[in-house]
Amino acid sequence: MKVRNARCWAPQGKRRWLAAAAALAIASAVRMLLHPLLGPVMPGTAFCIAAVLVQYHFGLAPALTVMLAGLGIADYLFVPPYVSIAVFDRSDLILLVSYPVVTLVVITLLEKLRRVQFRAELIAAVAQSRYEMLLRHDNERAIARRAIDETHRLLRHLSHHHKTFILIQALEREPLRRNGAGTTSALAVAAHTFAGLPADLAPGPRLSEVDPDDIRRLSNGLSAGSHRVRFAAGSNLAGGAARVVDCICEQFTTHAGDFLVLRVATDT
Repeated sequence: MKVRNARCWAPQGKRRWLAAAAALAIASAVRMLLHPLLGPVMPGTAFCIAAVLVQYHFGLAPALTVMLAGLGIADYLFVPPYVSIAVFDRSDLILLVSYPVVTLVVITLLEKLRRVQFRAELIAAVAQSRYEMLLRHDNERAIARRAIDETHRLLRHLSHHHKTFILIQALEREPLRRNGAGTTSALAVAAHTFAGLPADLAPGPRLSEVDPDDIRRLSNGLSAGSHRVRFAAGSNLAGGAARVVDCICEQFTTHAGDFLVLRVATDT
């Protein structure tokens, strides 16, 4: 995979140049403190270490700046004759050859490693993003598949028990509310009006036989589970007199919404 942004791993802005200046100043101070002990030995080591650290954290350009500035400071202050550039001898030549070569090799390898590391991080981030997208798509497919299965189950239920239905209620889903007023479900359109039945309820074949008080009670608090419903006198289930009948309310979750279906427990 080609990653063109791999070379842009280093931070941008003034911060990296301030850090390079600070590293150069610290290296100069440390070498100055060690000068009475070291003398002309290893005049560019501190600046090499500073350039490597700057390269690791802030990139190639600040590291090269530290290296070149360190070369001038080391040759001027720590190579005899001190504080003088009038004489160019073997010590100056050794510093001019060894210090840039060693420093360039190290910071070049570090730059390569940092680019490879950043490329790996970018690829890992892309892979993580794609993995999360796949998980979301899988979840959406699973939810859609479950909703379709529930829809098929509801349709089979309707076709099998259609003669025992009392009513069907559509439940509102919170994310579908608009402007705080709610939404109109599919059953609300189909329900129209039936003896003052709320808009989210649709009548079944047996609803006309239910006692009006129980219709109002069911309209206000229908839930999944078992219910006992009074059928009015003269209904087929009541047998000519008012009677309490066991009923079952089942919930179905489909892609169109959630529905409660109340039916008589046994066919008659």
